[in-house]
Amino acid sequence: MKKQSNLSRLLQIAGNHKYLTYASWVLSAISAFIALVPFYYIWKVIREVFKAAPDFSRAQNLTHNGWMAVLFAVIAVLVYIAGLMCSHKGAFRIATNLRLKTMEHIVKLPLGFAEQFGSGRLRKIVNESSAATETYLAHQLPDRANAIATPCGLFILLLVFDWRLGLLSLVPVVLGFLIMMAMTGQRMQDKMKEYQNALDDMSNEAVEYVRGIPVVKTFGQTIFSFKKFKDSIDRYKAWVIAYTKELRAPMMLYTAAINGVFAALIAGGLIFTQGGVTKEFLLDLMFYIIITPIISVTLTRIMFQSENAMIVDDALQRIDSVLNLRPLAEPEKPECPKDASVQLSHIHFSYDGKNEVIKDISLSIPTGQTVAFVGPSGGGKTTLANLICRFFDPQSGIVKIGSVDVKKIPKEELMNTVSFVFQNSRLIKASILENVRMGKPDATRQEIMAALHNAQCDDILEKLPQGADTVIGTKGVYLSGGEQQRISIARVMLKNAPIVILDEATAFADPDNESRVQSAFSKLSEGKTVIMIAHRLSTVAGVDKIYVVEDGQITESGKSRELLEKGGIFSRMWQDYETSVQWKVAKEVQ
Repeated sequence: MKKQSNLSRLLQIAGNHKYLTYASWVLSAISAFIALVPFYYIWKVIREVFKAAPDFSRAQNLTHNGWMAVLFAVIAVLVYIAGLMCSHKGAFRIATNLRLKTMEHIVKLPLGFAEQFGSGRLRKIVNESSAATETYLAHQLPDRANAIATPCGLFILLLVFDWRLGLLSLVPVVLGFLIMMAMTGQRMQDKMKEYQNALDDMSNEAVEYVRGIPVVKTFGQTIFSFKKFKDSIDRYKAWVIAYTKELRAPMMLYTAAINGVFAALIAGGLIFTQGGVTKEFLLDLMFYIIITPIISVTLTRIMFQSENAMIVDDALQRIDSVLNLRPLAEPEKPECPKDASVQLSHIHFSYDGKNEVIKDISLSIPTGQTVAFVGPSGGGKTTLANLICRFFDPQSGIVKIGSVDVKKIPKEELMNTVSFVFQNSRLIKASILENVRMGKPDATRQEIMAALHNAQCDDILEKLPQGADTVIGTKGVYLSGGEQQRISIARVMLKNAPIVILDEATAFADPDNESRVQSAFSKLSEGKTVIMIAHRLSTVAGVDKIYVVEDGQITESGKSRELLEKGGIFSRMWQDYETSVQWKVAKEVQ
């Protein structure tokens, strides 16, 4: 099956707006032909001056020809603007549809996809890759039609007046075109891909670096603390410098060739006038000297259009890298959970298909129980919780909620069954009321205010100028980490899902906020199945069961007292925790 071209694919996305794109090409080509007409009138002006010399009073049509040149130049500009208006309207529609299509697909992907893909890289694909298609369609394609029409008209003009000078003018053009083809071939396309990869890498690392700035400032670290970001900048710098040096010689030759038309014309003039200079030849030579700069401009435009075509090709490939990701399979015969229990049976999972991070884990959590996952960092606690929420599917094994395989539960039903309070809460730029309403879009104001009250948010609302209607984020107010966490808990309370997963939810809370967050958790947990992921072992002392997760396996399980008596991993972790909370900052003795 023949691969669909990028252009036909973009026009297909445009729908009926593609006819505006077609119109822009026609108008741009007509503009190119009209733009050559002023040169004809300029030639007539020069011819009349030569004929009238030395008595210039006999030149009666200079003003008329001059104004005609201006008139056709203005008409060419107006037609070109009309073409750009058509192309921009079509291009904006295509870019919009492409963004919508990409975002609609992202929504269908598993929730763990964004973290694995990289938020910086994803943002760049959604925003900049679709914007590249807009530039291509709005500017480059009309310019291509213009650039194709211009040489056709020029070729006729160059041969009409003096075919010898016309052919001579084309020699540097052919040379420049050959050099240009060498620079814009398949190798250039590969280089363009490398360039975009370097940009993607740097963009992704930049986002992660910005997010980590609070840690840098807190601990007085330098940029070198973020080695991956620094390395990505160094790689980009090395690539750009090497690429620039590689293209330096061919670019110099290309520039010399397309601007060498004058030298060719002068050499030809010397050869063709060995028998004497006539007014007619001098007139033609001056006309060619005036019109040939259009050749270099046209060739340069063609070269940049080739480069932009490669950029668009790369942009679409990057968009396809998202669109080609398959959403989690929807069940053919959907089932609903029978209760709020959770069962995992022989779960194996790997992010890259090679290194397993979950290794044959089986466990059962009855309805209404509160359990905790503890263990060393990187042991697989959060991954295990992600599998329960179906952020990912395991490579083997079965995850059940309410005795039903999560793969058989419709996505909406699963999201209504499980709520997740993340370590780093995500609030959008909107009022507190709207942020909480995300948990239940049809909730009344009274329901939202009750959720805020139960989440211990009364003190937050009291200090804000407009209470729950206060906008947070850019151009609004900013909340502390613990306050944001309580707003997130209110959202989960409003949702009222029977299963709640708390992923180190007090990590960024100060002591006062932590106390309020814990009170909110107590209210949130009433009558629900709760799974806690915690490093602060004091928060899990009273849970029904603790699972110690280490190196992708459950090494211990039981109540805190039972695990302490065993003297195993949990016991050692508890001793380390007790020691750490007793640390104090010593005062300097004067």
